Amino acid sequence: MTKALFFDIDGTLVSFGTHSIPESTIEALKAAHANGHKIFIATGRPKAIINNLDAIQSLNIIDGYITMNGAYCFVGDEVIYKSPIPHDEVVALGEICRENNYPCIFVAEHDIAVCQPNKLVSDIFYDYLHVDEIPPKTTEEATATEIFQITPFITQEQEDEITHLIPNCESGRWYPAFADITAKGNTKQRGIDEIIKYFGLKLEDTVAFGDGGNDVSMLRHAALGIAMGNAKDEVQACANYVTDTVDNDGIKKALEHFKLI
Repeated sequence: MTKALFFDIDGTLVSFGTHSIPESTIEALKAAHANGHKIFIATGRPKAIINNLDAIQSLNIIDGYITMNGAYCFVGDEVIYKSPIPHDEVVALGEICRENNYPCIFVAEHDIAVCQPNKLVSDIFYDYLHVDEIPPKTTEEATATEIFQITPFITQEQEDEITHLIPNCESGRWYPAFADITAKGNTKQRGIDEIIKYFGLKLEDTVAFGDGGNDVSMLRHAALGIAMGNAKDEVQACANYVTDTVDNDGIKKALEHFKLI
């Protein structure tokens, strides 16, 4: 029976240590796809900065993408779901970041920009995540278009202080230095629902793999939620099963354990 397999990128498919996909994971995904299973990406990254999947994208085994934590989903060139943040809340959050000099990334449908960039952006996005440098813009320029995800570099405490300004938004946080803000109702759980609706699949046939806080909704929602061994304890507690780490063949071992390969 065909299963729908949903994979987070960073810390799940891609190692934080090597910034690449382990060979065992590549071979396991090829085998799963050859067995008739559907393979989907479920990431907080927008398409513009998905730059670390070449090793599997070239194999044509990815059937669809959940990006921006569920706010933007596509299959091939077809966008099957998108949900922008209300414009007044984009402007409000942009002004707060500008006034307090918080670095902030704004993601439009085909564009990405950073306001108030500093060393934190460089250290995390460019050095740690190996994202290509994001073009800087003024707040006015960045907020002038339809925005699907905002990533302010703020602490949880700072976020709590401004939540009332964005009542129609929700936050996903997988790294302590920043939050990914999307319109309310957009999570990886929502992305799973949109993907399986498009393909005519059943929730009972879904399997989700993740390691971060923004993966919790899909780990709980999928019929089988699998946390990586490198996930934090609170993420592992939300899963049905905990596999090995990304660097120690965690994906391959899980797929073998559940006889998907």
